[in-house]
Amino acid sequence: QGKGLFATKNIRKGETVFVERPVVSSQFLWNALYNYRACDHCLRALETAEENAQRLLGKSSLVLPHPEQCSIRKDLHQQCPRCQVTYCSAECRQAALEQYHQVLCLGPSRDDPTHPLNKLQEAWRNMHYPPETSSIMLMARMVATIKQAKDKEWWIKAFSQFCSKTANEEEEIVHKLLGDKFKGQLELLRLLFTEALYDEYLSRWFTPEGFRSLFALVGTNGQGIGTSSLSQWVHACDALDLPMLQREELDAFIDQLYKDIEKESGEFLNCEGSGLYVLQSCCNHSCIPNAETSFPENNFLLHLTALEDIEAGEEICISYLDCCQRERSRHSRNKILRENYLFTCSCPKCLAQADDADVTSDEEEEGEGETDDAELEDEMTDV
Repeated sequence: QGKGLFATKNIRKGETVFVERPVVSSQFLWNALYNYRACDHCLRALETAEENAQRLLGKSSLVLPHPEQCSIRKDLHQQCPRCQVTYCSAECRQAALEQYHQVLCLGPSRDDPTHPLNKLQEAWRNMHYPPETSSIMLMARMVATIKQAKDKEWWIKAFSQFCSKTANEEEEIVHKLLGDKFKGQLELLRLLFTEALYDEYLSRWFTPEGFRSLFALVGTNGQGIGTSSLSQWVHACDALDLPMLQREELDAFIDQLYKDIEKESGEFLNCEGSGLYVLQSCCNHSCIPNAETSFPENNFLLHLTALEDIEAGEEICISYLDCCQRERSRHSRNKILRENYLFTCSCPKCLAQADDADVTSDEEEEGEGETDDAELEDEMTDV
């Protein structure tokens, strides 16, 4: 779990506890192959709400009403002149260049499958089918950030704030990505990672033990990030002051749009990625959380919002599970938490259900053996 975060003042339900920028973030490698387009630095969606809906619906003729409610400014978009990676603004292009992109820029080798960075990314993509995680590129950006930094020790200390425990020896739990099943793949990744990014100053990160520790750091601390120009447009439309008939027509249009998109594309709707957040990583888990994370600015800025009144001195807890997972049995919830975060939950809900039988929920039993691995790949903070 995290180190624990406690309220320093009374916080009311619905109030923003804090807004935080990640130390480092990255979008999923599969985004590009699915024609998802997000800023390569802040993960802001690059397509308009209408383009977003057209792609998800597979219908290029779709026209959204109230296009003025879309906040995407294509006139501000910029590309890296060497590798054509796209950013939402000059500010993001410059920020990426100054922090890590000089090391990671592929230049004219962007489409060369033999380039070490491309080999590393392709190996990771082949191990993690969508919805895919972004561990390997978070790690690459960590290394690149330190390689570019003037004050390398400052950044090493920044990353050392995150827990990098690979196992819970007390209960003999090993993180799912570091188990026997993954050992061969992990060594292949380490060799490719070393070929692409080795740095003498960080040599310990490239040893088998150091690489496992780095993997555990992003695996247990990474926060999923979801951005969507369509959802931003919907929120903006919800705030419009319209006559009753127009409001009903617009609401009906949006409801039908989401139903049609779900039929066509399923639930994997956002431009997605993950990041490392210092404050968020301090928050412990509860199956009945009093706060939740969101990304209302359509970029990597994380907002932590109170779900109920929180008194000064009270611990602020989030859920490492999504809504559906929290409704499963105590045994099912803890199975996911042990494999992904190396702890057994003792929140009030789990303690109240301590005498329940150790059986998985009906939903898990129905798919036992078929979807277990897929479900574990799709946790809220999988990276």
